[in-house]
Amino acid sequence: MLRKAALLAQLPGMMHIGTGLVCGTKIKDMIQAGFHFIIFLADWHSMINNKFGGDMEKIETAGEYFKHCFTALGLTENKVEYVWASELASKPNYWERVIRIAKTITAQRAMRALPIMGRDMKTQDVEAASLFYPCMQAADIFEMNLDLACAGIDQRKAHVLAREAGEKLKWGKPVALHTPMLMGLAGIQGSDKGSYDEDPKLSSVIEAKMSKSKPENTILLHDTPELIEEKLRRAYCPPKIVEGNPVIEYYRLLAFPANKTVVLKRDQKYGGDLKFSNFNELEEAYKAEKIHPQDLKANMARILADMLRGVRDYFDKHPEPLEQMQRIEAR
Repeated sequence: MLRKAALLAQLPGMMHIGTGLVCGTKIKDMIQAGFHFIIFLADWHSMINNKFGGDMEKIETAGEYFKHCFTALGLTENKVEYVWASELASKPNYWERVIRIAKTITAQRAMRALPIMGRDMKTQDVEAASLFYPCMQAADIFEMNLDLACAGIDQRKAHVLAREAGEKLKWGKPVALHTPMLMGLAGIQGSDKGSYDEDPKLSSVIEAKMSKSKPENTILLHDTPELIEEKLRRAYCPPKIVEGNPVIEYYRLLAFPANKTVVLKRDQKYGGDLKFSNFNELEEAYKAEKIHPQDLKANMARILADMLRGVRDYFDKHPEPLEQMQRIEAR
């Protein structure tokens, strides 16, 4: 029996490598495992979260751009299904689901789920519409008849809500699959220590995640090799330190899953190239100061530029979606 899975894609603007490479790779894994995969373009959710000031026309432009990004990554429309939140919202039964789910929880519980919107848990001054967000995200799962909901670990509270509400309403308990949050270039040391989860460690991870709202902290899917190199050159990467080090994390989450071996190219006067067959080897070598931070950064820039070559080639041939996004963000 073919199983159905979906990823909720909020539409904040330019796509960064956390969404494109971490989530994109997991989607490919799910397809290979035999799932029918839906990329859910969350236009209504983005409007509630005041993306682009709640302007639905701009949000729809962002949604079309997202489709092109995923296509550039190989997730073409013959491999995945794209569904807009507005398609579900146009169905009367959908809003009945939202209300029924809302009746299974308290307003306080809905508030605790607001970090899925990137809100601090201590935030008090929120629009009433925000309380619909977690209820809608749970309703989406049942309206699309999903066996599995896929999202970043920051959205786990909405999935727990869906599982609990589904059990109470006898709709079933969907499986939740959570991908790790890709750290921004400033690392955890660059976070403002907001409260995004009851678990302090997870709260700091959510705060430090790569985000379009911090462009200097983010690598975009279609950045040029030169820009990737420049951004990584400024990245937080202290010698010997692996905890909270974003460059180390990119090797763990991006470089090694995509390559059987990772080669760090170095000048012969610094000892020549180093080859690693797994992440632990590289991590231990870095702790032992056998790798200089600049070598780690320069090679990560080269690896990322190579991984994203197909995306750059795609937008060279189809520039309009990217140019539209750039015009919107320049306003």
